[in-house]
Order: sequence, then C-alpha cells, then structure tokens
Amino acid sequence: MDDDDRPMGSNGGRKDAAALLATEDLGRYSLDELAIRVQYLEAEIARVIAHRDKSAAHRRAADALFGRPPA
Repeated sequence: MDDDDRPMGSNGGRKDAAALLATEDLGRYSLDELAIRVQYLEAEIARVIAHRDKSAAHRRAADALFGRPPA
C-alpha cells in the first residue's frame, strides 16, 4: 500500500511514530526480535491507554466544574 493510499487520521496526515512503525519492513527481524518488539509495543499501548484515560478523567472533571462547552 502506498503512503498516498493510507488514511490521514486525526493528526492531519502528519507522520507520528506509530504511523512510521506501520510502514517498516518486518522481514529483516528474527523471531526473537519480533517477540521483543511485540512486548515493547504492548507496553506502549498500555502507556497510551493510561494517558488517554487520565486525560479523559481530567476533561470530565473540567466539564463538571465549568459546564460542557457548546458543540
């Protein structure tokens, strides 16, 4: 799939680390290296989810305090 065929996503098409990882050729990695890579990616997913949840809680607290802004 060419880069032009990929969805732009919510970041306006800017290449972030996750987008760059999705384009990397995995054929050069050994099975052990792939297993380690999966562990790192799973840890990163957990970190991102925790940050998202913390941000959502902060937003809910602000909305409760100041009221929800008009859509």
